[in-house]
Amino acid sequence: MARRKFIGAIAGCLLWVGVAANAQPTKIYRVGVVLPGGPFYQVVEGLRDGLKELGFVEGTQYVLHIRDEKGDLKATEEAARNLEQEKVNLIFAVTTSVSLAVKRATESVPIVFYSGADPVDSGLVTSFAKPGGRLTGVNSLVVDLVPKRLEILKEISPRVRRVVTFYDPTNSVARESAASTRAAAQQLGIEFVEQEVRSVEELRGALRTLKTEEADAIFLVGDAMVISQAQSIVDAAKAKKLLTMFTNRSDVVGGGLASYGPSYYAVGRLAATYVHRVLLGASPADLPVERFDRFELVLNARTAGEIGFTIPTSVLVRADEVIK
Repeated sequence: MARRKFIGAIAGCLLWVGVAANAQPTKIYRVGVVLPGGPFYQVVEGLRDGLKELGFVEGTQYVLHIRDEKGDLKATEEAARNLEQEKVNLIFAVTTSVSLAVKRATESVPIVFYSGADPVDSGLVTSFAKPGGRLTGVNSLVVDLVPKRLEILKEISPRVRRVVTFYDPTNSVARESAASTRAAAQQLGIEFVEQEVRSVEELRGALRTLKTEEADAIFLVGDAMVISQAQSIVDAAKAKKLLTMFTNRSDVVGGGLASYGPSYYAVGRLAATYVHRVLLGASPADLPVERFDRFELVLNARTAGEIGFTIPTSVLVRADEVIK
């Protein structure tokens, strides 16, 4: 009996060793994420949840290597080069200017992007249907929404006469967005005050020195560096009792007055399908860029009260969400 038990134990051990030897280790994909920070972390949260819904477990099947360069495009290019040298399987780039910087700085790594400007006009892809290279992703025309957002701001406060914006003139997407805002402002009879800022430090300095009489509202254009500093803009606007119009809900949750645009979280969830497919072997060239065109108007009644302003009922009833 003892001899049979001994032989059985030896056989069991040999069987376990054979199975272990033949077992293939689980592959862990490495995904570089390059973003400007601030509210754009909502895109990353959407990406995580989207991958989870697809059955991809963070830490077990993939890891994120996040590089937050706060809109500094030179630093963004360096981060992208380093990620490619570190042999990540894919880079997920958030915003058009960041995606362009990642494309310039890399040679072969696949790129999935979220772009708020036209990806064809900006040079990210050849066409929506056939991207034709190593990039694909999700697009929502935030830049094209500028006239509508300015129109909504005018409806919120018909007495708005002057709005100020901040943007980096070296950012081509920001220049395009500012030009679009300039034209829309002229049509609405609004004076558009442009302040050029080339860094986070310059932006914060401009916010500190901005005088109440210089503007009725702060209006954000499509500049990733500026948008990444949304909380600083919220704080300055509240202190100076200025209206604010942002591009995303999270900025209004953080104390901004109003926003009109796509949900960053939702576009991140949608982008997860692209990240998942590319990691499993699909070529970005064969994955059509998807247009995300669900926009939401979010208002903060609490912030309105803090700055001594009343949002018209006609606008409140149209809002997708009112924060009280």
